[in-house]
Amino acid sequence: MRRNIVHQGAGSLTYAIREIVEVARRFERLGMTITWENIGDPVQKGEKIAPWIRQIMHDLVDEDASWAYCDTAGVPATRQFLAEQVNARGGVQVTRDDIIFFNGIGDAVAKVYGYLRREARILGPTPAYSTHSSAEAAHSGYQHLTYELDPYNRWMPDLDDIRLKVKYNDSIAGILIINPDNPTGAVYPRGVLEEIVQIARRHGLFLITDEIYANIVYNGFEALHLSEIAGDVCGLAMRGISKEVPWPGARCGWIEVLNRDKDEMFSTYVNSILASKRLEVCSTTAPQMAIPRFMGDPRWPGHLKSRSAIYEARAKQAVSELSGIDGVKVNEPSGAFYLTVMFEDGALNNRQTLKISNPQVRQMVESLVTNCADDRRFVYYLLGATGICVVPLSGFCCSRPGFRMTLLECDDEKRLWTLRTLASALREYVGKTAAAPAVAK
Repeated sequence: MRRNIVHQGAGSLTYAIREIVEVARRFERLGMTITWENIGDPVQKGEKIAPWIRQIMHDLVDEDASWAYCDTAGVPATRQFLAEQVNARGGVQVTRDDIIFFNGIGDAVAKVYGYLRREARILGPTPAYSTHSSAEAAHSGYQHLTYELDPYNRWMPDLDDIRLKVKYNDSIAGILIINPDNPTGAVYPRGVLEEIVQIARRHGLFLITDEIYANIVYNGFEALHLSEIAGDVCGLAMRGISKEVPWPGARCGWIEVLNRDKDEMFSTYVNSILASKRLEVCSTTAPQMAIPRFMGDPRWPGHLKSRSAIYEARAKQAVSELSGIDGVKVNEPSGAFYLTVMFEDGALNNRQTLKISNPQVRQMVESLVTNCADDRRFVYYLLGATGICVVPLSGFCCSRPGFRMTLLECDDEKRLWTLRTLASALREYVGKTAAAPAVAK
């Protein structure tokens, strides 16, 4: 073409969680059975929607309004309901005009980063959730800026790292917090969150929190909402129903705008996001109408509590099966439904393999592992040898090698088989380190 039409950040739009699927599909076509541990969809993994929630939806589709457009920012009654929920927690108070709906959190992420001034950067965690890291990098045209989560401190944010990066990089305009975290399952205590708020206040930054897993918390932890700790700091809290109903196919998420009145520039920025929504007319109507009926039902708290208990039990089972393997570190999650397994320094090299019985699959794996990250190499061999599909930690904008799996499998026997097969593969793979010294890099 006579002009370059490619956006400068186009190369940053990667999504490792989905990209591994393309590889697994190629293996599947060679006759392999794939165990999908890559994506956080409870319904695909066998979870049944509660009958009372199904009934609410059955009733809702009989209402003509559920088939129509709604206001640009979302259904007014639902936004009012959510604003009242925010206000009931104490802390920052909002009105329904501070609630803006999107076609899922992915849509919200695209808008939040896409309408930032290009020079304004958002500092996010590493490991990073791919949707955030890719959107931030694509918006700026540079590599995503990150602060460390410490695997030797339960994946807590490294506050000194945040302080230094904010102090010495004045392009940073905001800080992203994912709580509970994806991919680590960490839940941050009040003290940690208040320190991050204080950093933002001191340097004139705004905060973004991804709270999509806020109602999936266990092990005695609680997830604090941004409105409870933000004080006078401007912020955007991202919420949704995809994980807690669960209803990922609804594509229904929203942001809660906090302290818009405290800063004229922040208010103008938020208005630009809302203006972009007007170009789309509105987000999904029926799921929005359902939200007050779900969350306002007396059965809702028990629904959330029982699901959290299920994930707590699965997390403990996974940690029990995968702990005690030389060269492997596992932290027990306290929220969401993921488990991150990290390889210790020196545990991986570019010569380790797993036995693959299918010669075509083996040939494909060998072609894939040329010049790839060490943890991706393990993921490909694991997939070829066992059919278990996990996501390499390097795909989460992370320099630490490892992988993420889910806690979603509803079939108890299959879940146990997956964990024990994975543990066996880890022992076999990492056990070859001594026989094959790591190549110096």
